[in-house]
Amino acid sequence: MGWRSIDFDWNRARAFLVTAEEGSLSAAARALGMTQPTLGRQVSALEAELGVALFERGNRGLELTPSGLELLEYVRKMGDAASGFSLSAKGHSDSIEGDICISATEAMAVYQLPAVIRELRCAYPGINVEVIATNSTSDLKRREADIAIRAFQPTQPELIARKLCAVKAHLYACPDYLSSIGGV
Repeated sequence: MGWRSIDFDWNRARAFLVTAEEGSLSAAARALGMTQPTLGRQVSALEAELGVALFERGNRGLELTPSGLELLEYVRKMGDAASGFSLSAKGHSDSIEGDICISATEAMAVYQLPAVIRELRCAYPGINVEVIATNSTSDLKRREADIAIRAFQPTQPELIARKLCAVKAHLYACPDYLSSIGGV
């Protein structure tokens, strides 16, 4: 690999990626836990390093330029690789502690997870659990959550899926409704 051909700051590439994904400097700054002016300077510095404009700044906010759109695909791959690197490194730790984010449906988060989290906290007191109660799908590759509990199989082949249990479901309806649809 030609190491000298990498002539930009990788942290600035991350600032560009998050800004493009979040759609604005203020949202990206919040996501990265930094100030908007600092993030703006990082994106501007990357544009200067590369010699291309990545965003057009207009009345409607930031829009990717054609060069920005082209480079976004590369920086997304870099982000995925960095995320995989981080996950792999953290997987080699001997202790189970730290923050974990679990995404689950609203019903699961309310009715099932509290007991599971209580058991986890007793078994592993060094973990902190954050729950995202949403009926939307969280993107695990983009680190929106560490674990997602869903009622469907993921479509991304690189994710590890485990069937937790066979859930018995009971459906209830009033007799008038059942007779209106031809039910029993």
